Amino acid sequence: MNAEQGYLKRKYRCASSARPSVDQLTKNTYAMVLAGGQDCRLQQLTECCAKAAVPFGGKFRIIDFVLSNCMNSGIRHIGVATQYRSQNLIQHIKRGWSFLNGHFSEFVDLLPAQQRVSAGHGYRGTADVLYQNLDILRAHTPEFVLILSGDHVYKMDYGKLLAFHVTNRADMTMACVEVPVSGASAYGVLSVDENSRVVAFSEKPSRPAELPDNPGSSLVNMGIYIFNSRFLFDHLLRDGEDLHSCHDFGKNLIPHMVKNHAVFAQNFKHSCMGKSAEPYWRDIGSIDAYWAANIALTNVTPDLNIYDRLWPIWTRHEQSPPAKFVFDDDGMRGMAIDSLVSGGCIVSGSLVRRSLLFYDVRVDCYSRIEDSVLLPNVDIGRHVVLKKVIVEKNCCIPDGFSAGVDPEEDRRYFYVSPGGVTLVTAAALEKMAEWRA
Repeated sequence: MNAEQGYLKRKYRCASSARPSVDQLTKNTYAMVLAGGQDCRLQQLTECCAKAAVPFGGKFRIIDFVLSNCMNSGIRHIGVATQYRSQNLIQHIKRGWSFLNGHFSEFVDLLPAQQRVSAGHGYRGTADVLYQNLDILRAHTPEFVLILSGDHVYKMDYGKLLAFHVTNRADMTMACVEVPVSGASAYGVLSVDENSRVVAFSEKPSRPAELPDNPGSSLVNMGIYIFNSRFLFDHLLRDGEDLHSCHDFGKNLIPHMVKNHAVFAQNFKHSCMGKSAEPYWRDIGSIDAYWAANIALTNVTPDLNIYDRLWPIWTRHEQSPPAKFVFDDDGMRGMAIDSLVSGGCIVSGSLVRRSLLFYDVRVDCYSRIEDSVLLPNVDIGRHVVLKKVIVEKNCCIPDGFSAGVDPEEDRRYFYVSPGGVTLVTAAALEKMAEWRA
C-alpha cells in the first residue's frame, strides 16, 4: 500500500467492516468531461457542432446525460473540455447549466483547448486534456478525479463507482460493460480476476478476449475512470514528458498502470440507474445507432426511462407552447401514434407514427411521417411522405416530397446509411432543388 492509499484509507474508513461515506467521496471529486473529440461518423449532424451537442430524445443534447449523472450523483465540481466545432456546445452549457450556485462552489467550467502547456497544437489525446489543465485541477484540490466521455447516453450513479474505488484501495478504477464480442473491437477490452482487479487491457484488439463465464461477450472500457488525484497528476507529468507517447488513456496510460499499479474495474450493472433487463449504455457513433436510440424511446416501455423523477435528465428548457393536433376529418386527421412530440409542434391533418419530433416542428396537411426523427424547427409541407428518415434541424420540406420510400432515388441527393436510414439536410435539399430546376 502506497502513502496515498494509506491516507485515503484513514480518511474514508475503507476497512472491510465499514463503508465509505458516499457524500464525502462525491464532494471531494472533480469531474472532467471530455467533449472535444473529432468524430465524423454522424455525417452532417456534426458538421457544425460537436457530437456531445447533437440533439437527442426530443429535448436534450447528448452531453446532458453525463452532466445529469454528475448532478444526481452529488458531483458539483465539473469541467467540460471542448475543442472541435464547440460553439453550439458552449452555448448550450452556458444557457442550460448556469443554475449551479457558485456561492456553494458548484460549477460547470468550460475548458477549450488553449495551448496552455505546449504551443502549436490543441489537445493531442485524452490524457493531454488533463495534462494541459493540470493547474486548474490542482487549484480545486480534489481527492479524486473522475474522467467521463461527453458523447455517451446512459444513467449511472458515480457515487457507487467511487465507493467501489475506495473500498478496493485502488489507484485507478474504470467502469466496464459487457457487449457482444462481434462489436468489442471498437473499444478497449479488459480482463479481470475474481476480485475485479484488471489483469489485462488491450485497446481496440482485432480478436477481443471473451468472458469465461459468458462466451460470446467481452468486457469493454466505457471511458469512465476514477483516479486518486495525486497518483493521476504524477502519471500525467510522466506521460507529458514522453516524446513517444500518443498521450491517450487507452493507448498509453492504462496499459502502463495495469502492469504496475492497482487498477480495478466495476461492471456497469452495479452502478447503472434504471429498471431495464440489461444496463442501458449507448455510444451513438453512427447514423443507424442515432436513429435506433431515438426511435427506441417511442416503445411502450423503452430501455431508457427519460420520465424517471428519481434520476432526472437536466437540460435547457425551451420556452415553447404545448404540442397541438388539429383537424378531425376523414383523410385529414391530425394525430400521433406511438410517438414522442415535443413542445411547440403543430400536426395539422397528418399522421405521425412511431416517430420522434423535437420542439417547434410543423407538419402540414395530408402528410405521413413514420419511423422518423425530426430535429428542431423543421417545417413539413403538404402531401409529404417520410419513412425511416432523420431530418436535420431548420429544414423546410417542400410539398409532395418523399424520402425513405425509394432508397436508390434517395442516394442521388442524400446520405443513406448501411441500415437504410435516409439523412435529409438543408444543404442537400438546396442541391436537389437546383438539380431539378
